[in-house]
Amino acid sequence: MEAPAIFTEGDFYQQHFDPQAYMNEYYNLTDSRKWAAGFTKQNLRTLHKIFSLDGLRGDTLIDVGCGPTIYQLLSACEHFQEIISLDYTDQNRRELEKWLKNEAGAFDWEPVVKYVCELEGDREKWAEKQEKVRKKVKQVLKCDVTKANPTSPVTLPPADCIVTTLCLEGACKDLATFRSALRNISTLLKPGGHLVMLTVLGETYYVFGKQIYSSLCLQKHEVEEAVVAAGFEVRLSEAQPYEADDDTTDIKGILGLVARKCPSAS
Repeated sequence: MEAPAIFTEGDFYQQHFDPQAYMNEYYNLTDSRKWAAGFTKQNLRTLHKIFSLDGLRGDTLIDVGCGPTIYQLLSACEHFQEIISLDYTDQNRRELEKWLKNEAGAFDWEPVVKYVCELEGDREKWAEKQEKVRKKVKQVLKCDVTKANPTSPVTLPPADCIVTTLCLEGACKDLATFRSALRNISTLLKPGGHLVMLTVLGETYYVFGKQIYSSLCLQKHEVEEAVVAAGFEVRLSEAQPYEADDDTTDIKGILGLVARKCPSAS
């Protein structure tokens, strides 16, 4: 399988993206989807490590490109008072709201939450952690990372931390757009605040629900250079090789990165 001839940008996601199919493909941790379960667990371990670092604390965390998922908030929610979740796609925001309101038909995150609680030392705290996430997510808003103010027409007070996981490589058709998107989302952050990223490396496409989506094929040094150019200093950058055992994606690795917004950056 190969990447679509035309990059699948925001409007394609708005038209085609099926949140339930996506979550069932990547986040149900079943043995039948071994590589996807392994991919998710590796990302959870990386986020657990990152949010254990000194300084990743504060009042407000903004989740940029949250999709319909909450896995990226499970370690973070212990260290911030409020969370604002942003996504471009209407159906992703609706799906997230469904889980936050504990509505019937919402995706079951329990196995993922239990895995993170296990990393933190007490698997039995999973229900408490779910409630913590539900209480702390205060807003779910539309965003477009290609805009100078990604949350326009809303303007948010700058946050202490931004987390963005598996988002920008799906939203940005080329390196120039990726670099610009990083500058755009940096405006959501206080000087001295932190950017936390999980980025797929070497991937040109991924598939679920019989639909193929593009991914910007990124190398570790390109991500780091773009982060620095957006006014950050990199604190941690660790790439781990990862490949799928089928043609669901041509992923080559995953990068976990933490950067601090330089105090002089506007």
